[in-house]
Amino acid sequence: MKENIKITDYANRITEALPKGILLNSKHTKFNSMVIGWGGLGTVWGRPTFTVYVREHRYTKAQLDETGEFTISVPMDKPIPLIAKVCGTQSGRDVDKETEANLTLEAPEIIRVPGIKEYPLTLECKILYSQRQELEKIPAEIRAQMYPQDVDGTYFMANQDPHTAYIGEIVAAYMIK
Repeated sequence: MKENIKITDYANRITEALPKGILLNSKHTKFNSMVIGWGGLGTVWGRPTFTVYVREHRYTKAQLDETGEFTISVPMDKPIPLIAKVCGTQSGRDVDKETEANLTLEAPEIIRVPGIKEYPLTLECKILYSQRQELEKIPAEIRAQMYPQDVDGTYFMANQDPHTAYIGEIVAAYMIK
């Protein structure tokens, strides 16, 4: 069961949860979920949006490029340790995150990517625009910390890969009950 919500009523909760880890979900040939700590809730072209950033070698990036849609799942309390561990350190190429993290998938309203019952605040998004970062335009101290050139792109934390920013129009927002 779902209860539709007004995004602005939950804006503070979303932005407070983001640096602690929320989930970016994608689905092409199989469901995948990854922990993100960067993103932005906002308005672009007069539409409610959520912007996510995904590194070049991530399994999620290929899925977003293929399908053009994603869901955001936000916990109502603290992140669940098992979900944070599995979805934050393992690749969907190698593991079935639904099984490994004990996720309960909830059918979406408009798009094809499900939400997650354990992280009930759900935003369904259709990608409006994407842009690969130009590392040389990022301040040197941030570039050195977040994009060290001596760290391979497969490492799950800071590495040499730039991100692609995906601006997703929020087409549905609800709480999974």
